[in-house]
Amino acid sequence: MSTMSRRNFLKVVGVGIAASASLSVVKSVSATAATADPNDYVGMLYDATKCVGCNACTNACRQWNNTNAELDPTGLYDAPLELSADTWTLIQLYQGQDENSFVKRQCMHCVDPACVSGCPVQALQKSAEGPVTYDPKRCIGCRYCMYTCPYHVPRFQWKEVIPVVTKCTLCVDRVADGKGSACAERCPTGALIWGKRGELIVEAEKRLADEPKRYVQHIYGKEDGGGTSVMYLSHVPFDKLGLPTLKDEPVPHISERTGDIFLPGIIVGGTVALAAARVIVKNGGLENES
Repeated sequence: MSTMSRRNFLKVVGVGIAASASLSVVKSVSATAATADPNDYVGMLYDATKCVGCNACTNACRQWNNTNAELDPTGLYDAPLELSADTWTLIQLYQGQDENSFVKRQCMHCVDPACVSGCPVQALQKSAEGPVTYDPKRCIGCRYCMYTCPYHVPRFQWKEVIPVVTKCTLCVDRVADGKGSACAERCPTGALIWGKRGELIVEAEKRLADEPKRYVQHIYGKEDGGGTSVMYLSHVPFDKLGLPTLKDEPVPHISERTGDIFLPGIIVGGTVALAAARVIVKNGGLENES
């Protein structure tokens, strides 16, 4: 494996600084796919009142994406407790004094995603079909997506030499073949259904009207945070399930309406350092010059 000279290292840093300077004055662009109608996005509706906590969705996701199991202390069962670099969706349990509920965790695939708006190198993109996609070849490891996401979804491969960000992909590879998500396909109770976002909203509104006493009268994700492609129905208030209380305004608009994006100096500096470090790793380190 070749090494990199200090002179070339400084060149990398210099290029990184120049790139960072240009990024700091890039005109802000909406994270929403330019010509897409959000109602035409593919998405999922999760009905917590129908969920039995079987975690079939977690297993389906793991099998489809070939991620590593996270075993319980006995070493016998795959039992993740939280989203991680290997677990992109799971079922958690809310226990209150008078009510209990399961809740599914995964990327919400926002209509106007903060992670896309915040990524300085466009490693995250909002596709015309709806999924928020990630390109590891573009990623510089700044982890700004983890900071900007209001749902705290993206995870980082801390143990890898050249780590990447991981999260639910909304099975974009299956979408390309005309299929639904692996998790929705596997759900045995109909707690998770797949379809176009507009059609899912119609179904959710029908359930609320048909059984008003069964549900909190709100479709979480229809408008919250500007809307999401993964939406929720529940008999328990959504904040108790760990979902943030957001206004209808898209989260990126809070910063985008100021005009230009000025990246904080610490992020710019960190971006340069991370980019240079990755080059060093790929080239096998620095060598002394005579």
